[in-house]
Amino acid sequence: MTHPLPLLHHVVFAVGLERLDAATSYLSALGFQFQEFELEHLGLAVRLDWDRGFELIAPTAAAPSGPGTAADFLARNGDGLFSVVVRFADCDAAEHTAARYGVKSDFRQHHEGDGFELSEVKLESMFGIPLTLMSTDMPDGIMGRTCS
Repeated sequence: MTHPLPLLHHVVFAVGLERLDAATSYLSALGFQFQEFELEHLGLAVRLDWDRGFELIAPTAAAPSGPGTAADFLARNGDGLFSVVVRFADCDAAEHTAARYGVKSDFRQHHEGDGFELSEVKLESMFGIPLTLMSTDMPDGIMGRTCS
């Protein structure tokens, strides 16, 4: 699918693991439809409604707690908006542009498999704007089904 980029892709909210089921139930009652899975390598329980652009993440006991992680965010801020994910044609180019404004990245990940490639670069919040830069070769509707 070709569309102009950058493009708002989805929002990510971090919640404590003990509140994840209640948050999922609340949002499901409002009409969101979540897929449930765990990203063991990141120590995250995830509830994802890719079609509606909404993601809940909760750190598990195995989660890292360094800067940029969901655990660190929750310790400093409590539940809330963790990041706004914006799709770019090229994460590296967007990251270089952000760096010119003094913004640093605090987390990155790259996944390949089953015929897709996905890169994300989470930036430190600037002006109260928590951004994650994402680039992928996958059409929008397929990502949620592939990530689970």
